[in-house]
Amino acid sequence: MTDRRRLPRDRVYYGGLLAYNARASTLGCLVRNFNELGARIELGAAEILPSEVDFVVERRQFACRARLVWRSQTAAGLRFCDPLEARSPIPLDWARKLRASERVNQQLRLRIEQLSSER
Repeated sequence: MTDRRRLPRDRVYYGGLLAYNARASTLGCLVRNFNELGARIELGAAEILPSEVDFVVERRQFACRARLVWRSQTAAGLRFCDPLEARSPIPLDWARKLRASERVNQQLRLRIEQLSSER
């Protein structure tokens, strides 16, 4: 099989996390190779993944949006959506704080709508 990657990937053994469905659904995965443009992951059921996911490797403090390039029953290939973003990802704790703030904002919006409709 011919390797068509622009950059070689390092063999790694990292735990990863895939989030989709507005981060309501998450799946753990095993990252088998990795570079700044993409990764190969292994998981129990790759066929259930959507075409785009949020990809997190906590050990490397790495988080970005990724697109599935290929998939088999138990593995998938990811290409990071913005290579520049992948080279300088935002810190994971910032991403978590942002998501938490977005959830609080959504709850406040719903509460405002509820109070407005009661008038």
